[in-house]
Amino acid sequence: MGEPHVKGILSAVGGTPLVELEKLAAHFDFRVFAKVERFNPGGSIKDRPALNMLLAKVRAGELVPGRHTVIESSSGNLAVGLAQVCCYFGLRFVCVVDVRTTEQNLAVLRAYGAEVEVVTEPDPASGEYLPQRLRRVAELAARTPYSYVPDQYGNPRNSEAHLTTMREIDQALDGRVDYVFCAAGTTGTLGGCAAYVRQRGLRTSLVAVDAVGSVLFGSPVSCSRLIPGHGTSVTPSLFDPTAADHVVHVTDLEAVVGCRRLVRREALLAGGSSGALVAALEKMAPVVEAGSTVVLVLPDGGDRYLDTVYDDTWVRRHFGEVSHLWAESGTAGTADAPDLPDLPDLPDLPDLPDAKETISC
Repeated sequence: MGEPHVKGILSAVGGTPLVELEKLAAHFDFRVFAKVERFNPGGSIKDRPALNMLLAKVRAGELVPGRHTVIESSSGNLAVGLAQVCCYFGLRFVCVVDVRTTEQNLAVLRAYGAEVEVVTEPDPASGEYLPQRLRRVAELAARTPYSYVPDQYGNPRNSEAHLTTMREIDQALDGRVDYVFCAAGTTGTLGGCAAYVRQRGLRTSLVAVDAVGSVLFGSPVSCSRLIPGHGTSVTPSLFDPTAADHVVHVTDLEAVVGCRRLVRREALLAGGSSGALVAALEKMAPVVEAGSTVVLVLPDGGDRYLDTVYDDTWVRRHFGEVSHLWAESGTAGTADAPDLPDLPDLPDLPDLPDAKETISC
């Protein structure tokens, strides 16, 4: 990403800043850095796989403007990344979303010229929208000549894009990286970072941040989720449970609290899954060795979450009055805020049995 031979706005993909979060880490005995992926031109880390999944096919003549159609399921960041790449190359793009997709994201997609298909009914078996979206993608691809489905959940170019993400982190810190926290959804970021660490023989530990209610790493409960970006209802083909050295499960409320603390302490307006990483850091802090260097890969910015995570009315509707959880004593940016609400301790990498008893939220 960001190589000179990639032209135009796409040359700005990658090379995102790595910033130290001194205020967030004030009560830790280790350093914390953020890889701020909102500075990709489409606004998120998903610009990296979006470009990587399409660029080689464009160059090989396998995606031709006026002939080929790109069809993909995404309700947010990947959709925007693909829309941007398709717009630049003049490719038709059909994006399958669901009714939970925000009006802002829909407006961004249409501004790029994407065609939007909205799935209105969840999968009857699971109650989730993703299986229905994937079925709709398959139907559209079957009846659309010269169609290409990037398949972010199974395309190895998704993970491959994040070899560069981890390389940028490694080079910026001269190889002194002890922990990298990644939000786990398609698991592309996690898999790519883990592959780089293995290839280079680094001692870096990868921390997968999953959602409570997700199918990925044996969530302790089964429930619907409000915050997108981490966790999933369908196990991706890319999923490799050995990529994670540690797994932390985070609730929706903890993700919201993490977002609010991040903006209050660091003036960093980040998306929901970034808040989940902050919450996971709090949970992992007791086992992180003093003097360590920790990196949080923050997937996107908070501007697409202003009507949810950062809206007090929305938060009260779903969680009640919880503002005390991120309120600072004294001036903004102090480090003596109350701890995140506790969940039972979870094993580093739980077993993944064929069947697991779950309870409803």
